[in-house]
Amino acid sequence: MKNVVKGAAPEAFEKWKTDGDEGWEPSYAQLQNPEKQALHRALLAEQGWVCCYCGREVTLDDSHIEHFRPQDQFEALQLSFENLHASCLKNIGAGLPRHCGHAKGNRFDERRIIDPQDATCEKRFVYTALGTITPADPSDEPARYMNELLSLDIPFLRAARAEVLGNALDANFLSTASDEDLSQLRDAFSRPDGDGRLPSFGHVIARYAGQYLPSSDL
Repeated sequence: MKNVVKGAAPEAFEKWKTDGDEGWEPSYAQLQNPEKQALHRALLAEQGWVCCYCGREVTLDDSHIEHFRPQDQFEALQLSFENLHASCLKNIGAGLPRHCGHAKGNRFDERRIIDPQDATCEKRFVYTALGTITPADPSDEPARYMNELLSLDIPFLRAARAEVLGNALDANFLSTASDEDLSQLRDAFSRPDGDGRLPSFGHVIARYAGQYLPSSDL
């Protein structure tokens, strides 16, 4: 699961919410371009152009605006920038696997969630070279719940993670890498490039490298 650090809401979006006539009560259903696209771009930019849940690379064309707390249960948060993220999969075609925001849908148990804004969320999961994701602590019920809720361990995502992990940390590298090598690689994959874009599944690579470091360095 990917950590998201929220920034400031786009000015155009905030202005739209207050620019109506007297009695104006804006709703998400009323939000249209250009304000909606400005919001979408701002969410992608603050996330480094990766999905808020699985962390794979996304664009405007293959992602959607995601309400972490669903609109039908949390109507008051439908236009709260703090509750909005960008999730992969804009549309779901027949036979395509659902994961991340489309898997979650309106299912939501407030008692068991891990918010993407939780700074500890990435460390609550571990990965294998085969791309599987499991709770770092087997007794961590919220981590298990989020893994299932977002369908983060489906074959499609496992295969994608296995590919990037194999390219970045193959067996030869891991057999000779020092703690400093692993720390540098972990940090490199945690940083955005000059255009503000994070590597696809960069947090997975960083976390996997960190799993080989002494616990004090995680």
